[in-house]
Amino acid sequence: MSFLGNLLWLIFGGLLLGLSYILGGLLLCLTIIGIPFGLQAMKFGVACLTPFGRELKRKEGSSETLSLVFNILWILLWGWELALAHLALALLCALTIIGIPFAVQHLKLVPLALLPFGHEFD
Repeated sequence: MSFLGNLLWLIFGGLLLGLSYILGGLLLCLTIIGIPFGLQAMKFGVACLTPFGRELKRKEGSSETLSLVFNILWILLWGWELALAHLALALLCALTIIGIPFAVQHLKLVPLALLPFGHEFD
């Protein structure tokens, strides 16, 4: 079921969404200050390519203080916008019965869009 869900996800916009996050991450990596944020954006892009069958987990061995500082910066700069965009897409997908599984996947991506540092999508 995960394969079919991921295939349909890629066909109906997941590929464009994931590649957009990866491209944005590459652009952020052009500056030294943007490298940590670019890496998280690329990690998020890979997670957006195949969300079916994956879960969000707390990353072991991550620095809590550094993650907190980077998460605050992420939220202030663009994290809240990404989270709201995934919420809006989830609401749009949930309007039809066929779109409900896609809405669930968008809702699964909201916490990662809001707080990417110290988390991993496994």
